[in-house]
Amino acid sequence: MLYALALIPVAGLLVFIYFNDKKEKEPFGLLVGLFFAGMGTIVTAIIAELIGGAILGTVFPSDTIIGGILDAMLIVAPAEELGKFLVLWIITWKNKNFNYNYDAIVYAVFVSLGFAALENITYVFGSGIGTALLRMFTAVPGHACFAVFMGFFYSKAKYASLTKKKGACAGFIVLSMLLPIIIHGIYDAILMGGGSSDIPVLSGLSLVIWIGFVIALFVVSCILIVKTSRNDFCIVSLPVPEGTGMVQTIYKPSVIGGWTCSCGSVNQLNFCPKCGSQRPISTTWYCPVCSTPSAFNFCGHCGCPRPQPTSQF
Repeated sequence: MLYALALIPVAGLLVFIYFNDKKEKEPFGLLVGLFFAGMGTIVTAIIAELIGGAILGTVFPSDTIIGGILDAMLIVAPAEELGKFLVLWIITWKNKNFNYNYDAIVYAVFVSLGFAALENITYVFGSGIGTALLRMFTAVPGHACFAVFMGFFYSKAKYASLTKKKGACAGFIVLSMLLPIIIHGIYDAILMGGGSSDIPVLSGLSLVIWIGFVIALFVVSCILIVKTSRNDFCIVSLPVPEGTGMVQTIYKPSVIGGWTCSCGSVNQLNFCPKCGSQRPISTTWYCPVCSTPSAFNFCGHCGCPRPQPTSQF
């Protein structure tokens, strides 16, 4: 019973995120690996929190309002979110399946909910059904929301990397780490700071503020998920003339229809789902306006339509 209560919210959120990936589903093995790798980050988080908490506690005891807030913002949130980001980066940054914008949100949520699943089991078995029901609607979705922000900016970093915008890439990487830490820190700080107060009014006020913050967090996260899913696009780069440094992004591979892989598989994706071979680009043309290479009906850089072949008589 307790296992079910601990894992049902995790499973439900994973299904929701997975089925919003409408363009191209991610390999099951990759997602399972991310989930269990996310579980592993709880070990590094515990070690970092113990060490960081001990150092911070020498100046600001954790049972005080200031100590609770600083512990949440400077120790707990960074320890957990940086571990998740590191796993996300190592496994997915150069993975060939990371070829769509929405993929980053899927990856980040699977890592984060792996962490949340193991954490939730420990809390539920330690505190019982009441805690299970409370965390079902707060802590577990909270971890998913932190991951949505991480994935949203992680995807932008990947896109910037493909388009050779190093400064933008670095900025988005920082945001994909920093924003989840800040949101997670505020989430915990309101609770930990209010819980450390002996004044009922302050405790009650912190609870009201926390509920408002959680509602806003859930609403914004759902909007990001739906919007990113609906506007999903492919981020696979095409071959370009040597020495030009140009990169063209493929937005909708279905424009040029299906292709037959050397293994015999017929599909409309950028990579063969059977053997992993990349779609061959045999219809590349160069935009007459900006000279950007493309394989589709419109230039992905300036929108110029593909030149029509000249009739010969």
